[in-house]
Amino acid sequence: LAAAAAALAPLGDLLIVAPSEQQSGMGRSFPKFNDGRLFPTTVCYDGQTWPGYGANASPAQAIDHAVLELADRLPALSVSGINFGENVSTSVTGSGTVGAALEAAAFGIPALAVSLETDPSLHYAYDDSVDFSTAIAFTRLFAERWLHAERPPDVDVLKIDIPANATPQTPWQLARLERAQYFVPLPPQRRRLEDEGRIGYMFNTRAIMDEQSDAALVQAGIVAVTPLTLDMTAPVALEIMERLLSNGGGEWP
Repeated sequence: LAAAAAALAPLGDLLIVAPSEQQSGMGRSFPKFNDGRLFPTTVCYDGQTWPGYGANASPAQAIDHAVLELADRLPALSVSGINFGENVSTSVTGSGTVGAALEAAAFGIPALAVSLETDPSLHYAYDDSVDFSTAIAFTRLFAERWLHAERPPDVDVLKIDIPANATPQTPWQLARLERAQYFVPLPPQRRRLEDEGRIGYMFNTRAIMDEQSDAALVQAGIVAVTPLTLDMTAPVALEIMERLLSNGGGEWP
């Protein structure tokens, strides 16, 4: 979050609102147990400081509080992240980083969801040893370009995934979501079902099927830029679906 603030500060006025506690894996959820309280705080990075708010909220709810209560005008851009860990493949629907960007897009705000590849052991650790300097450079680059671009009507979010070893000179490339699972869920290690048992996950070494996917590009050391849309309708001709589902079904053409 602080690295994102450092990236964006030269571009305009900042309104910083983020969950006050760990909210990874919340997607675009609106859980009832969050009470929505807002607490003024200070965000610091490399000697710079900015006012901000911690919210008892999910990432998507933090967007709502920002837009509905704290902003004096509709923000020109929303940036979520910079996440500890890449958000690639179809598992992005579970990402709080992506969920917040989609929520902002629903308000008509151009949005970025930025993530930095890290070792899975750091996904929840927020280790100070992680170098965000390259992620800052790419966040600023794409924020500035997305602010000034003539955006296509069917692109709501730019998802940016930065390899761990990237530099500001690393090439970037447009990508599609990898369809295969990138992180595979693991069953809980417990003896009885009533025992505590959290679902874990591991990296799927055989996940990458599409060489032009976001996962493949990150693994190849290339910054992956994936355009996302709020319209999750499958890109299939509706008349084909009508034929398949009507009159007892049919065959795929």
